[in-house]
Amino acid sequence: MEDLRVSIVQTDLHWENPAANLEMYNDKLKSLAGKTDLIVLPEMFATGFSMKPEAFAEKPEDSKAVKWLMKTSSDLQCCITGSLIIQENEKYFNRLFWVDKGTVVGSYDKRHLFTLAGEEKHYSAGNHHLMVELKGWKVLPLICYDLRFPVWSRNTIDYDLVIYVANWPERRSYPWSQLLRARAIENMAYVVGLNRVGYDGNEVFHSGDSAVINAVGEVVLEFEKGAETTSTQELSIEHLRQTRKKFGFLNDRDSFTIHR
Repeated sequence: MEDLRVSIVQTDLHWENPAANLEMYNDKLKSLAGKTDLIVLPEMFATGFSMKPEAFAEKPEDSKAVKWLMKTSSDLQCCITGSLIIQENEKYFNRLFWVDKGTVVGSYDKRHLFTLAGEEKHYSAGNHHLMVELKGWKVLPLICYDLRFPVWSRNTIDYDLVIYVANWPERRSYPWSQLLRARAIENMAYVVGLNRVGYDGNEVFHSGDSAVINAVGEVVLEFEKGAETTSTQELSIEHLRQTRKKFGFLNDRDSFTIHR
């Protein structure tokens, strides 16, 4: 295993305007070519957190946004992840894609739909994790509201890094920051939390507060509140190994089954 370079793209989004968002990302990401292993984009990065899937959903095989992910990851020679509005089998999903150098490696449908915003009325929930490997790292990508549910995030599969992509409002930014730290500590893993900034079409403000947390809960990268920023953090495999060797807490974790 090697150290892992992760680029976090904290940005505003053009509300329900996929073409404008993809063009914006083209401009923001081009400087990362050859300088990163993984680029993390927000939840619903092409539209913002829209409850109009019938207007913006694409089928995965025909999706312009998925094709954009494939081309961009190929051009930049890295992995890219983020979620999109997808239609499949007459249902709509908030689906995260993991794309590595032009190839879709896998996808994850958001498990916990945000009932406070009525997400469950428009989208179907997923029921399976996605585990991917990158440079020997085992990575678990999740989406926004999943952060509030420690059982779904629990490290029963020996992952090294958990990623949360989000559209998390500023008015609940304190829980966001605290839960990111909690997930890192309890799972003895790196945590990357990537959130958008700015107002969405419902006048909900997002302050970002994106961060990278190490396996003992220390913040190793924290973004300026409300600022559009792209930053790359190198995750240390040696830190992870030494922390887990010194503190064998995962050896004492509970066994359980999630009813899907």
